[in-house]
Amino acid sequence: MGSHVVHFEVTGKDGPALQRFYSEAFGWKLDTNNPGGYGMVRGNEQPITGGIGAAAEGAPGGVTFYVHTEDAKATLEKIEKLGGKVLMPLTQVAPETTIALFADPEGHVVGLM
Repeated sequence: MGSHVVHFEVTGKDGPALQRFYSEAFGWKLDTNNPGGYGMVRGNEQPITGGIGAAAEGAPGGVTFYVHTEDAKATLEKIEKLGGKVLMPLTQVAPETTIALFADPEGHVVGLM
């Protein structure tokens, strides 16, 4: 199977307000039982996971989707050759979960997982 979207993220200045908005708008049950209260959308009825919370200090927030690839390092090298820019190198964020962020040639931020 080729690369596919596995996760989305919505961040902004007021994480709890965004969590309430998306939870009420779409009926999502969010698990915020983690450091920082990051709201995870997951479960059997969800084909992909998602996260909703506060943006990093000083960051504007936004919407990002994450793509699973078989070889993230090679994919990042290809992205750079195609005019993209690595914003965050491969970083382990949880056991067995490594992510990276890149910008496409127009500056849209996309994640790899």
